[in-house]
Amino acid sequence: MHHREAENLFRSPWRPGHMWRLTPILYIVAIVVADELLPAAVHLGPLLAVAPALTAMVAGPRTTAFSGLLALLALLFAGRLRGGLSTLNHQVQISALVLITGFLVVYCLLRDRHQRELAQVRSVSEAAQRVVLRPMPARIGPLRVASVYIAAAAEARIGGDLYAVARTDGASRLLIGDVRGKGLAAISDAAAVLCAFREAAHRCVGLPALVGNLEESVTRNLAELGGTDSPHAVEFFITAAVAEVPDDEPVVRLISRGHPPPLVLRGRRVLKPRFQDPAPPLGMTELIASDHSVETLPFRPGDLLVLYTDGVIEARNRSGAFYPLAERLESWQDGDPEALVRHLRADLLAYVGGRLPDDAAVVVVERADKTPDAGPLPDLSTY
Repeated sequence: MHHREAENLFRSPWRPGHMWRLTPILYIVAIVVADELLPAAVHLGPLLAVAPALTAMVAGPRTTAFSGLLALLALLFAGRLRGGLSTLNHQVQISALVLITGFLVVYCLLRDRHQRELAQVRSVSEAAQRVVLRPMPARIGPLRVASVYIAAAAEARIGGDLYAVARTDGASRLLIGDVRGKGLAAISDAAAVLCAFREAAHRCVGLPALVGNLEESVTRNLAELGGTDSPHAVEFFITAAVAEVPDDEPVVRLISRGHPPPLVLRGRRVLKPRFQDPAPPLGMTELIASDHSVETLPFRPGDLLVLYTDGVIEARNRSGAFYPLAERLESWQDGDPEALVRHLRADLLAYVGGRLPDDAAVVVVERADKTPDAGPLPDLSTY
């Protein structure tokens, strides 16, 4: 707390919060007056120790010490009115008040230091998020995009979930993924995949080549970690979904590597595509064939494509029920992607009681512009 906080309290314009800082002073005055009015057998001096405790709740060490000093002066004043300070009872009360005030001042010092360290951690995590998870543009090509990230680690703004978007000739490409694990330990793995996507998205012709490039990047990362036998590599894999939305076709092409399938919100209807040939996550090269299966889904103007990580659908409430993402989307009426991600974030945190057990990310994409007529669109319910 700033060393001029008491001075600023009286110089700055009055605010309702200032009453909390005046409460200890008013409390001390009330105790002294009540102690004088009550019979001699009743002594309220020990209650003066509450004053510095109240101050420590709303102020720093200097103001807490000042409040303790006022309480000590009030105790000395009340002691003189009660017949002197030489009695053992008054001496014990004075010693106890000094000791309690000292403990509270030390507590305030430690609390303020912890708050400063916490502010530094937040600053570093915010900087890391801006570098690793670049903010998605609100508009890219004919698409409107919005995203939200909720980290599970306390005070960390970024963890193992990742997303990115890239603009190519005649199409927009999106990536969403989840590194095994959570918190700060997964940031380097997420950064490696994001860098590979941002580089390859502009030079790879098709989605299979792009996903193959991501697989090669993950393999190189494993080699740098000491090979597949290292403790980290044994448990390392990344689920990912790579999508491509062409400007001139009302479809979205997608390759999933062990990632939860996206949802398409069309009006009040939630469409759930089912992948015919799901592939294992990135990092499990030995389990996948050389070719990647590309799924093509209808994506009309006004549709909302909802990409998410498993931290969303695996979140549980107090009764142990998973978060019903599809059911929650059915009640959504506004077509704005930004409003939808804000709604999902608030709804998800309320569902789990404020803290997620795993990182969670959501990306919502809307085709805002009309596309050329490509004939009748297939019904997504057949997927």
